[in-house]
Amino acid sequence: MSVLYIALPVAILLALAAVIAFVWTVSRGQYDDLDTPALRMLEDDERRRPRHRPAPESDTSLREEADHPHDSRQQ
Repeated sequence: MSVLYIALPVAILLALAAVIAFVWTVSRGQYDDLDTPALRMLEDDERRRPRHRPAPESDTSLREEADHPHDSRQQ
């Protein structure tokens, strides 16, 4: 019976927090437009040309490691 003195106020506080969170989301416009986000994925994206960057010429460590991946002389 004494657990009700703790459980009841905790349940009321959780319900109050849920109501406050719901009111906050409604006031921020979270539920204004429910149809458009579901349809937005069906539209085509604008195609952009990828930017090509030249490969760095000074970094040869990756090429050397690719040539000898199982080199036993590692220190």
